[in-house]
Amino acid sequence: MSDQGHNAPIFSVSEISQALKRTVEDSFSHVRVRGEISGFKRAASGHMYMALKDDGAVMDGVCWKGVASRLGLNPEDGMEVIIQGRLTTYPGRSKYQIVIESMELAGEGALLKLLEDRKKKLAAEGLFDPARKKPIPFLPKVIGVVTSPTGAVFRDIMHRLNDRFPRHVLLWPVLVQGENAAEQVASAIYGFNAIAPGGSVPRPDLLIVARGGGSLEDLWGFNEEVVVRAAADSDIPLISAVGHETDTTLIDYASDQRAPTPTAAAEMAVPVRLDLLAQVMDDGSRLVSSMGRMIVDRENRLEGLGRGLPDLGRLVEEMEQRLDDRVERLGNARATYFDRKENQINQLTAKLIHPKQQVQNASDRFTALTRAFSMAGKNIITAKTNAYEKTRAGERLSSGMGHSLEKTENKLSNLGSLLESYSHKSALSRGYTVIRDQNNLPVTKAKGLKTGDGLEIEFADGRTPVVVSSSGRTPPSPKPKPKKKPSPDIRQGELL
Repeated sequence: MSDQGHNAPIFSVSEISQALKRTVEDSFSHVRVRGEISGFKRAASGHMYMALKDDGAVMDGVCWKGVASRLGLNPEDGMEVIIQGRLTTYPGRSKYQIVIESMELAGEGALLKLLEDRKKKLAAEGLFDPARKKPIPFLPKVIGVVTSPTGAVFRDIMHRLNDRFPRHVLLWPVLVQGENAAEQVASAIYGFNAIAPGGSVPRPDLLIVARGGGSLEDLWGFNEEVVVRAAADSDIPLISAVGHETDTTLIDYASDQRAPTPTAAAEMAVPVRLDLLAQVMDDGSRLVSSMGRMIVDRENRLEGLGRGLPDLGRLVEEMEQRLDDRVERLGNARATYFDRKENQINQLTAKLIHPKQQVQNASDRFTALTRAFSMAGKNIITAKTNAYEKTRAGERLSSGMGHSLEKTENKLSNLGSLLESYSHKSALSRGYTVIRDQNNLPVTKAKGLKTGDGLEIEFADGRTPVVVSSSGRTPPSPKPKPKKKPSPDIRQGELL
């Protein structure tokens, strides 16, 4: 189609896309958009991509990595937010999108929903479990306070501590509101726990995280996960004092003790010194009074026990009398004892044998033993001699039996050889045979054999069955041919 007759300029696709991009960015360089987050995702590069939607439209949104780290809010699907940024286009897909520069929750209802969801999530992880809570020390030496150094909260805490019981206080200054408040509070809690005991900086025995009252948005930093997890992980007992009595944040559930106000946290931290002094004085007076009563009671008991004791003089007199009696009885017993021992010695002496008689008895026993030993020696010699003779006779008998057995063996061998020579087996080896009938009896005569009888011929190397084919008569022997006389040798003459 010809372009002649048309005054409208012709743009390339890129040119028209760039023109639209400049128009949109110039017209909507700063906008605030309210909508519900959908399709949220965080890329590996750190950029965040999402869509904002309401009942009638959808708009893409992108938040670059540098801005995403400063949002102070973790976007989630279904969260209704108010986004501030600028509109731009993406020519590669012919789409427009908003570049996010800040984000906040839209309305208190959305904040409360997010708070409830986060509370359920952290409770499911056990961060609010009562078993994790640690007891608050009765009188801590050092107290760590995490709060803003410029607010009235720290002054209230110090005033209350000084009124009740002055203690050594360490302040860790932090922001208690804004984008970086949560990170600073969490870092302060971890920092106090990282102080080594016995160092140049004393380690606190108790922590107080405090902030004055405010709206839900002002207190939101104490609802962040990083703060809640830091409070739950603290090894030092922690009191949370955020807001007023009606304000409740998630750190209150993770802390070891919740105080309705910062001033109340100071009251929980230390007892009243004057009350302690009064208590000590009262306890001291009660102790003195009870000691006095105990001493009087012990004196009365001692006097009562003393009245129950017998007279010491009478006890000594009785003991002296018993001693005299024992001395007299001991003297009489000694004389009786020696008399009895003397009688026993006389009885034993009468039973003793005279030494001469003992010597004679020993001599007789020695003579008897000598005779018995001599007889035993002769018997042993005789037994040994008999045993030797028996051994010699046994050797001769064994030698004679060996020769006899050898002669018998040679004789049996010769008889066996002779018997073998008489056996028909040797005759068979020389060409003879043995003929047997059906009863395995040897046939020695031809007479009685009939035609058809079965016989068995035994040769040297085995047996062969045969059948008689003719009568048993012995055929006549052929007449011998007459021998021819040798012709006389004509060369020899006759002698006669």
